[in-house]
Amino acid sequence: MPIESLDTLAKRMLFAVQEFTLFCGEALANLFRAPHYWSDVVTQADLIGVGSIPIVVLTGFFTGGVLALQSAASLAQFGAQAYTGRFVSLSMIRELAPVLTGLMVSGRNAGGMASELGSMQVTEQIDAMRALGTDPMKKLVTPRMLSTVVMLFLLTIVSDTLGTAGGAFVAVVFSAQNGTQYFDSAYQALVFSDIIQGLTKPIFFGFIISLIGCYYGMKTTGGTQGVGRSTTQAVVVSSIMIILMDFLLSRIMLWVFPPM
Repeated sequence: MPIESLDTLAKRMLFAVQEFTLFCGEALANLFRAPHYWSDVVTQADLIGVGSIPIVVLTGFFTGGVLALQSAASLAQFGAQAYTGRFVSLSMIRELAPVLTGLMVSGRNAGGMASELGSMQVTEQIDAMRALGTDPMKKLVTPRMLSTVVMLFLLTIVSDTLGTAGGAFVAVVFSAQNGTQYFDSAYQALVFSDIIQGLTKPIFFGFIISLIGCYYGMKTTGGTQGVGRSTTQAVVVSSIMIILMDFLLSRIMLWVFPPM
Protein backbone atom coordinates (compact mmCIF):
# COMPACT_ATOMS: atom_id res chain seq x y z
CA MET A 1 0.00 0.00 0.00
CA PRO A 2 1.61 3.30 -1.09
CA ILE A 3 2.24 5.91 1.58
CA GLU A 4 0.31 9.15 1.08
CA SER A 5 2.19 12.41 0.95
CA LEU A 6 1.59 14.80 3.82
CA ASP A 7 -0.40 17.31 1.77
CA THR A 8 -2.61 14.56 0.29
CA LEU A 9 -3.31 13.15 3.75
CA ALA A 10 -4.13 16.62 5.13
CA LYS A 11 -6.50 17.34 2.25
CA ARG A 12 -8.25 14.01 2.69
CA MET A 13 -8.69 14.57 6.42
CA LEU A 14 -10.00 18.11 5.93
CA PHE A 15 -12.43 16.88 3.30
CA ALA A 16 -13.65 14.17 5.68
CA VAL A 17 -14.18 16.73 8.47
CA GLN A 18 -16.07 19.00 6.09
CA GLU A 19 -18.22 16.12 4.84
CA PHE A 20 -19.00 14.95 8.37
CA THR A 21 -19.88 18.50 9.48
CA LEU A 22 -22.36 18.86 6.62
CA PHE A 23 -23.74 15.40 7.44
CA CYS A 24 -24.33 16.44 11.07
CA GLY A 25 -25.92 19.73 10.03
CA GLU A 26 -28.36 17.98 7.72
CA ALA A 27 -29.28 15.41 10.38
CA LEU A 28 -29.96 18.14 12.96
CA ALA A 29 -31.92 20.27 10.51
CA ASN A 30 -34.20 17.31 9.77
CA LEU A 31 -35.44 17.47 13.36
CA PHE A 32 -37.36 20.61 12.39
CA ARG A 33 -38.58 19.48 8.96
CA ALA A 34 -41.48 17.19 8.10
CA PRO A 35 -42.06 14.34 7.68
CA HIS A 36 -41.11 12.89 11.04
CA TYR A 37 -40.83 9.11 11.26
CA TRP A 38 -41.90 8.65 14.87
CA SER A 39 -42.48 4.92 14.50
CA ASP A 40 -38.84 4.53 13.48
CA VAL A 41 -37.79 6.61 16.48
CA VAL A 42 -39.68 4.27 18.83
CA THR A 43 -38.26 1.17 17.10
CA GLN A 44 -34.70 2.47 17.38
CA ALA A 45 -35.27 3.50 21.00
CA ASP A 46 -36.23 -0.08 21.77
CA LEU A 47 -33.20 -1.50 19.95
CA ILE A 48 -30.71 1.03 21.32
CA GLY A 49 -32.08 1.70 24.79
CA VAL A 50 -33.92 -1.38 25.97
CA GLY A 51 -31.42 -3.68 24.29
CA SER A 52 -28.54 -1.97 26.11
CA ILE A 53 -30.05 -2.19 29.60
CA PRO A 54 -28.40 -5.49 30.63
CA ILE A 55 -24.86 -4.38 29.79
CA VAL A 56 -25.41 -0.94 31.34
CA VAL A 57 -26.82 -2.46 34.54
CA LEU A 58 -23.89 -4.86 34.90
CA THR A 59 -21.29 -2.21 34.06
CA GLY A 60 -22.78 0.37 36.43
CA PHE A 61 -23.28 -2.03 39.35
CA PHE A 62 -19.82 -3.57 39.26
CA THR A 63 -18.08 -0.25 38.60
CA GLY A 64 -19.71 1.18 41.72
CA GLY A 65 -18.72 -1.95 43.60
CA VAL A 66 -15.08 -1.70 42.54
CA LEU A 67 -15.01 1.99 43.49
CA ALA A 68 -16.38 1.22 46.94
CA LEU A 69 -13.95 -1.67 47.42
CA GLN A 70 -10.89 0.34 46.45
CA SER A 71 -11.89 3.60 48.12
CA ALA A 72 -12.85 1.90 51.40
CA ALA A 73 -9.43 0.23 51.57
CA SER A 74 -7.65 3.54 50.94
CA LEU A 75 -9.86 5.65 53.22
CA ALA A 76 -9.50 3.14 56.05
CA GLN A 77 -5.86 4.17 56.38
CA PHE A 78 -7.05 7.63 57.44
CA GLY A 79 -10.08 6.50 59.42
CA ALA A 80 -12.38 8.02 56.82
CA GLN A 81 -14.40 5.02 55.61
CA ALA A 82 -17.57 7.04 56.24
CA TYR A 83 -16.75 9.03 53.08
CA THR A 84 -17.00 5.98 50.81
CA GLY A 85 -20.50 6.90 49.68
CA ARG A 86 -19.38 10.43 48.87
CA PHE A 87 -16.48 9.16 46.75
CA VAL A 88 -18.60 6.63 44.85
CA SER A 89 -21.51 8.97 44.11
CA LEU A 90 -19.32 11.83 42.91
CA SER A 91 -17.17 9.57 40.74
CA MET A 92 -20.11 7.77 39.18
CA ILE A 93 -22.36 10.76 38.54
CA ARG A 94 -19.70 13.19 37.34
CA GLU A 95 -17.55 10.94 35.20
CA LEU A 96 -17.74 7.17 35.19
CA ALA A 97 -21.43 6.57 34.56
CA PRO A 98 -21.70 8.89 31.51
CA VAL A 99 -18.39 7.77 30.00
CA LEU A 100 -18.74 4.03 30.59
CA THR A 101 -22.36 4.04 29.47
CA GLY A 102 -21.37 5.95 26.35
CA LEU A 103 -18.57 3.49 25.59
CA MET A 104 -20.83 0.46 26.14
CA VAL A 105 -23.56 1.88 23.93
CA SER A 106 -20.95 2.91 21.35
CA GLY A 107 -19.49 -0.57 21.17
CA ARG A 108 -22.94 -2.11 20.85
CA ASN A 109 -24.76 0.39 18.64
CA ALA A 110 -22.30 2.54 16.66
CA GLY A 111 -20.99 -0.58 14.98
CA GLY A 112 -24.53 -1.89 14.56
CA MET A 113 -25.65 1.29 12.83
CA ALA A 114 -22.62 1.31 10.55
CA SER A 115 -23.15 -2.35 9.70
CA GLU A 116 -26.87 -2.00 9.04
CA LEU A 117 -26.65 1.14 6.94
CA GLY A 118 -23.48 -0.10 5.25
CA SER A 119 -25.26 -3.26 4.14
CA MET A 120 -28.11 -1.17 2.78
CA GLN A 121 -25.63 1.07 0.98
CA VAL A 122 -23.68 -1.69 -0.77
CA THR A 123 -26.88 -3.50 -1.79
CA GLU A 124 -28.24 -0.23 -3.24
CA GLN A 125 -31.28 -0.14 -0.93
CA ILE A 126 -30.52 3.48 -0.05
CA ASP A 127 -30.39 4.42 -3.74
CA ALA A 128 -33.76 2.71 -4.14
CA MET A 129 -35.19 4.84 -1.31
CA ARG A 130 -34.02 7.99 -3.08
CA ALA A 131 -35.57 6.77 -6.34
CA LEU A 132 -38.91 6.32 -4.53
CA GLY A 133 -38.75 9.87 -3.18
CA THR A 134 -37.76 9.06 0.41
CA ASP A 135 -34.94 11.04 2.01
CA PRO A 136 -32.54 8.49 3.58
CA MET A 137 -31.26 11.09 6.03
CA LYS A 138 -34.74 11.65 7.43
CA LYS A 139 -35.75 8.00 7.34
CA LEU A 140 -32.54 6.35 8.55
CA VAL A 141 -30.25 8.84 10.27
CA THR A 142 -32.41 11.33 12.17
CA PRO A 143 -34.54 8.70 14.01
CA ARG A 144 -31.36 6.91 15.13
CA MET A 145 -29.81 10.16 16.29
CA LEU A 146 -32.87 11.23 18.31
CA SER A 147 -33.33 7.77 19.84
CA THR A 148 -29.67 7.49 20.84
CA VAL A 149 -29.61 10.88 22.55
CA VAL A 150 -32.79 10.25 24.54
CA MET A 151 -31.99 6.66 25.50
CA LEU A 152 -28.36 7.35 26.42
CA PHE A 153 -29.57 10.10 28.77
CA LEU A 154 -31.95 7.64 30.46
CA LEU A 155 -29.38 4.83 30.51
CA THR A 156 -26.92 7.13 32.26
CA ILE A 157 -29.47 7.70 35.03
CA VAL A 158 -29.85 3.92 35.33
CA SER A 159 -26.06 3.56 35.52
CA ASP A 160 -25.86 6.29 38.20
CA THR A 161 -28.45 4.50 40.29
CA LEU A 162 -26.98 1.02 39.91
CA GLY A 163 -23.45 2.28 40.47
CA THR A 164 -24.42 3.88 43.76
CA ALA A 165 -26.34 0.74 44.74
CA GLY A 166 -23.39 -1.48 43.80
CA GLY A 167 -21.13 0.65 45.94
CA ALA A 168 -23.57 0.35 48.83
CA PHE A 169 -23.72 -3.42 48.47
CA VAL A 170 -19.95 -3.78 48.60
CA ALA A 171 -19.56 -1.22 51.39
CA VAL A 172 -22.12 -2.97 53.60
CA VAL A 173 -21.30 -6.61 52.81
CA PHE A 174 -17.52 -6.50 52.42
CA SER A 175 -16.49 -3.44 54.44
CA ALA A 176 -19.12 -3.75 57.20
CA GLN A 177 -20.19 -0.14 56.84
CA ASN A 178 -23.53 1.29 57.85
CA GLY A 179 -25.88 1.48 54.85
CA THR A 180 -27.73 4.54 56.10
CA GLN A 181 -24.46 6.36 56.63
CA TYR A 182 -23.32 5.39 53.12
CA PHE A 183 -26.42 6.78 51.41
CA ASP A 184 -26.45 9.87 53.61
CA SER A 185 -22.83 10.58 52.66
CA ALA A 186 -23.60 9.97 48.98
CA TYR A 187 -26.58 12.31 49.06
CA GLN A 188 -24.92 15.09 51.06
CA ALA A 189 -21.94 15.20 48.70
CA LEU A 190 -23.97 15.93 45.57
CA VAL A 191 -24.76 19.47 44.47
CA PHE A 192 -26.63 20.85 41.47
CA SER A 193 -23.49 21.31 39.37
CA ASP A 194 -22.50 17.64 39.80
CA ILE A 195 -25.83 16.42 38.44
CA ILE A 196 -25.73 18.92 35.57
CA GLN A 197 -22.25 17.72 34.61
CA GLY A 198 -23.29 14.09 34.69
CA LEU A 199 -26.47 14.55 32.66
CA THR A 200 -25.09 16.97 30.07
CA LYS A 201 -22.39 14.62 28.83
CA PRO A 202 -24.67 11.79 27.59
CA ILE A 203 -26.52 14.25 25.34
CA PHE A 204 -23.28 15.03 23.48
CA PHE A 205 -22.18 11.40 23.59
CA GLY A 206 -25.48 10.35 22.03
CA PHE A 207 -24.92 12.67 19.08
CA ILE A 208 -21.39 11.35 18.66
CA ILE A 209 -22.39 7.68 18.73
CA SER A 210 -25.33 7.98 16.35
CA LEU A 211 -23.86 10.40 13.83
CA ILE A 212 -20.50 8.67 13.55
CA GLY A 213 -22.16 5.27 13.23
CA CYS A 214 -24.58 6.50 10.57
CA TYR A 215 -21.90 8.49 8.75
CA TYR A 216 -19.60 5.50 8.29
CA GLY A 217 -22.57 3.34 7.34
CA MET A 218 -23.83 5.77 4.69
CA LYS A 219 -20.33 6.18 3.22
CA THR A 220 -19.61 2.46 2.96
CA THR A 221 -18.08 1.20 -0.26
CA GLY A 222 -16.40 -2.03 -1.31
CA GLY A 223 -18.99 -4.70 -0.62
CA THR A 224 -18.91 -6.90 2.46
CA GLN A 225 -15.29 -6.01 3.24
CA GLY A 226 -16.31 -2.36 3.24
CA VAL A 227 -19.11 -3.08 5.71
CA GLY A 228 -16.65 -4.70 8.11
CA ARG A 229 -14.23 -1.81 7.71
CA SER A 230 -16.97 0.77 8.35
CA THR A 231 -18.14 -1.10 11.46
CA THR A 232 -14.65 -1.12 12.95
CA GLN A 233 -14.03 2.53 12.12
CA ALA A 234 -17.35 3.59 13.64
CA VAL A 235 -16.63 1.90 16.98
CA VAL A 236 -13.04 3.13 17.19
CA VAL A 237 -13.72 6.73 16.17
CA SER A 238 -16.83 7.10 18.34
CA SER A 239 -14.99 5.71 21.39
CA ILE A 240 -12.08 8.10 20.88
CA MET A 241 -14.43 11.04 20.36
CA ILE A 242 -16.32 10.20 23.55
CA ILE A 243 -13.09 10.35 25.56
CA LEU A 244 -12.07 13.59 23.87
CA MET A 245 -15.50 15.16 24.33
CA ASP A 246 -15.50 14.11 27.99
CA PHE A 247 -12.26 16.01 28.55
CA LEU A 248 -13.57 19.12 26.78
CA LEU A 249 -16.91 19.08 28.59
CA SER A 250 -15.22 18.52 31.96
CA ARG A 251 -12.98 21.52 31.35
CA ILE A 252 -15.95 23.68 30.35
CA MET A 253 -18.02 22.52 33.32
CA LEU A 254 -15.21 23.30 35.75
CA TRP A 255 -15.05 26.78 34.25
CA VAL A 256 -18.83 27.28 34.46
CA PHE A 257 -19.16 25.64 37.90
CA PRO A 258 -15.84 26.29 39.68
CA PRO A 259 -15.20 24.05 42.71
CA MET A 260 -16.10 25.68 45.98
